Amino acid sequence: MTGNSDAITRRRLRARAQPPAAAAHLTLIDDMLDRLWAESGLARHTLASYRRDLEGLARWLRPDESLERLSSERLFAYFAERTDQGYSERSNARLLSALRAFYGQQVRLGRISEDPCRALASPKPRRSLPKALSESQVEALLAAPDTETALGLRDRAMLELMYAAGLRVSELVNLATTAVNLRQGVLRVRGKGDKERLVPIGDVALDWLQRYLDQARPALARGNPEHLFPGRDGAGLSRQQFWQIVKRLARQAGIDPDRVSPHGLRHSFATHLLNRGADLRALQLMLGHTSLSTTQIYTLVAQAGLQRLHREHHPRG
Repeated sequence: MTGNSDAITRRRLRARAQPPAAAAHLTLIDDMLDRLWAESGLARHTLASYRRDLEGLARWLRPDESLERLSSERLFAYFAERTDQGYSERSNARLLSALRAFYGQQVRLGRISEDPCRALASPKPRRSLPKALSESQVEALLAAPDTETALGLRDRAMLELMYAAGLRVSELVNLATTAVNLRQGVLRVRGKGDKERLVPIGDVALDWLQRYLDQARPALARGNPEHLFPGRDGAGLSRQQFWQIVKRLARQAGIDPDRVSPHGLRHSFATHLLNRGADLRALQLMLGHTSLSTTQIYTLVAQAGLQRLHREHHPRG
C-alpha cells in the first residue's frame, strides 16, 4: 500500500509541474493504465510501453487538442510523421495497440461515442530475412568438429547432412537409420504435417555420413538401432542439444555465435543454391514447403547479396 501511495504522489507532483493541457493528458493516461491493470492484469513492462507511447502522442498534440477526443485524421497524421522519422512497423504496431486499449476504454466508460482507431489498419511488419552464413563461414563451421573423436565425427556428419539437404533441426535430430539410402544418395525426410519427401545428398555429405556410420555410430548407439544420430547416452539428440553444439562449434570457427543457429544452415543451403542458379520450384520441393510463397523469401536473401556485391564492386554501383 505504501509503495502504491508513493507512486500516486509522484504522479500528482509530475502532473502539477506540467502546463494545464499536458497535466490533463498525464492524468488521463494514469487513470487509463490504473484501470487497465485492474481489469486485465497486464505486465509491468507492457504498461510502461503503453505509457511511453501515449505520452509521446500527448506531447505531439497542439495545445488546443484533447487526447481523449482526437480524430482519426489526426491519428493518421501522427503515424505518417512517425513513419517519416524512421519509426519501424513494429514500433507503430505497438503504438496502435496502446491507442486501441486507451480509446476502447474511453468508449466503454461513455466518454466518447466512437473509437478513432477503428479507421486505422494495423501496420504490417516487414518480412525478416533469414540469417544466412557466407559460403566461407559455412566451410569454417563444417571444419570445426574434431573428427578424430566419435562425437566430433558425428557432429561433422550432422552439419554436412543438414547443409547438404536443407533440413529443419527437428527433421535432422529425428532421422532414423533407415532414412538414408547411401547407394542412391537420397534421404527420406519426414517433415511438417508428417509429410515425407526425398532429398538428394551430395557426395561430400555422403562420404562423411559413411565415415560416421562405419567409425563412430556403433560406439555411440549402444545397441540403439533407431536414431541415426544418438547422443552420449545412446538416445536421440534434442533440438536444444544440437543448438548448443552449433553454438560451440561456431565459436571454435571464429564466427559470432549470435549470428549462427541450427536453422541458419537451412537458410544458408537455400540461399547458396539460389545464388548458384537453382530453380525455385526445385528448392521448394527440397525444403518441403507447401507453398511456393514461403520459398520465395529466399530470393530476397539472394537479391540482397547480389545488390551488396553490385554496390561494392561495380564501377557505377
